[in-house]
Parts: sequence; C-alpha cells; structure tokens
Amino acid sequence: MKVLLIKTSSLGDVIHTLPALTDAARAIPGIQFDWVVEEGFAEIPAWHPAVAQVIPVAIRRWRRSLWQTLAGGEWRRFKRRLRESRYDLVIDAQGLFKSAWLTRYAKAPVAGLDRASAREPLASYFYDRRYTVPWGQHAVERVRQLFALALNYSLPAGLGDYGLDRRRLADRSTLPYLLFLHGTTWDSKHWPESYWRELAERMTWLGWSIRLPWGNAEEKARAERLAEGLDKVVVLPKMNLAGVAKTLAGASACVAVDTGLGHLAAALDVPTLSLYGPTSPGLTGAYGRGQVHLAADYPACVPCLAKSCQYKPTEADRRQLDLKRERPVCFSRLAPQRVATELEGLLLDEGLR
Repeated sequence: MKVLLIKTSSLGDVIHTLPALTDAARAIPGIQFDWVVEEGFAEIPAWHPAVAQVIPVAIRRWRRSLWQTLAGGEWRRFKRRLRESRYDLVIDAQGLFKSAWLTRYAKAPVAGLDRASAREPLASYFYDRRYTVPWGQHAVERVRQLFALALNYSLPAGLGDYGLDRRRLADRSTLPYLLFLHGTTWDSKHWPESYWRELAERMTWLGWSIRLPWGNAEEKARAERLAEGLDKVVVLPKMNLAGVAKTLAGASACVAVDTGLGHLAAALDVPTLSLYGPTSPGLTGAYGRGQVHLAADYPACVPCLAKSCQYKPTEADRRQLDLKRERPVCFSRLAPQRVATELEGLLLDEGLR
C-alpha cells in the first residue's frame, strides 16, 4: 500500500506525526509513505523507515515571491511530482486550508479530519473521507487516531513510538554533556536569561559540561553571554537540522523551553526537562519517555497562549522581582533552584549521576 502524507509544518507538528507512521507500519506490513513537508524540515521524515520519498514544498518562501515561483516553474514541477505517482490514499494530517489545497494534485481518495475536528473547518471540504477525532487530547494521539481510522486498523495501546534510532544518530565519542535549548519563536516562551545563567553555573559546579545551540544572531549572542567565563559551557557552531539532531542524540539530558527542538529531543528519547510559561504541556508538550514538564502556575495569567507577554506587574511583583531580569513574570514560579533540583532528579532517575 502506498500513501501520500501531507504534513508540511511546523517542526513540532512534523515530529508529532512520526508515531502514527510507526503504528501504520506495524499494522500494515509493507506500507510506504511519501511525505509532503516544508523544505526546511525535509530531513526529518527521511529518518523514519516507513517513508519512501520526501517531497519538499516551499509554501512559506513561495508566498514571499509568488511571481518568481510561478515564472520559474517551481510550482509546476511540484504539481507534476505529485501527479506522477500512483497512491492508494492521501492523508492530510495538517487540517489546514493550505494543506488541504495540496491534496487536489494527487490522484487518489483523500482522507482527513471532519469539520468539527480540523483546525480550519474549511479544509474538510477537500476530503473524500472525513473522520472525527476529539479535541482535548495530545496532538500525537490525535494524529495516531486519524491514521488508524483512515487506514482501518486498531489503534495500539500505550505510548506512541517515533520510530527513530537514537544510537545511529548520536556521536558517542565525546564526554557526557547537557544541552540547553534556550531559543524559541515566541518572546513569551523565553525563560529569563539570568535564570539560564544561574542554572549553567550550578550544573557546571556539579561537574557537567553544557552545550548551547543557536539558530540566529540573537540566539548566538544569548548563548555567548550565558557561556562567558564558564569553561565547561560551549557555544556550538551553526548547524543544520541533522547536526542539531546528532548533538541532541548524544546528550545525557536536555533542558528546553517550549520549542520544536524540545519535541525532537523527545522523539530521540533524550531525557528532557521542558519549561512552560504561556503554554500548556497537556495538548502539545514534549511527548515520550523521560519527559518532565514544569509548567508555570502564575494565577493571574497562565496559560495565556499569547506570543508576547501582556501582563501588567503589580506592586507586589515590583517588590519581589527584578523586572528587568525576571520577565515574563509567570516564569518566576520556575526559578533556577527549582529547575536545577528537578534536573538533578531526572539525571538520577536515568542513572546519569
């Protein structure tokens, strides 16, 4: 059986789809998937053994230069590539108008979420087969249920399996280290920089080496400030996604804010302590074994789900906190001492101390 999967972005959403492929491969021997995914994430599907071809799409880039895309033939070549293969089924696991639109170019029945279940209800009108998958559960479980319904097998019990081989990716030639995933897209998701510095000081005092990845100039500058004067803290060079995955796979443990790389750490079965301020881990948190979630419980505003903090500090906040260094305020409930204690406990549980 050959299936075309549409799940283009984001990094976390792409990773959340992998356990559904593992379920399907175990239930239907010989099934193969071709996967349409944003070009920036095209490395990830290729790591799963059930994926035969990765078909990159560049919706984000094409929107910025629509005329060049059409004139240069990129869109035409993409459509031709979808049409040249025969599929038994197309599954849109994104549930958005942009992903549903792409299904028009494949010659096969299309399955997806029904109007009440899709993130954008309009997407369901593009599907030949529509399935109800209840909200209020983790994104990984919702995708697993969609695949089970669309491919007609019983959903396996227990935690989903990403199907990735951490040992194959990891570089075990180096000494043990921790990885601090300090970068994220929302301003409100950033754990205060002073907190990261205090955590780094404590963990290096305990003998741990720490590595700091970065993806842009702002993150690099932050990493350099965190590492300043600390011999055991290393700012990594600029890396592509495969390089980051290799570094993640070799880490003894990670500390992460709510970021796509935190989901990749979970997919690689790396013990991870994830920190949540404006978001809730219940629906989209890092999913897997060895995952510890610390969610801020600041009563005035969390989870606000806002990309930038709108909270107005009270007089009590001003007396108790250094508001130049401790923002967003919700993270004051996840102080470095608490995070360090939880991290040390995680390392003990994993037999790493």
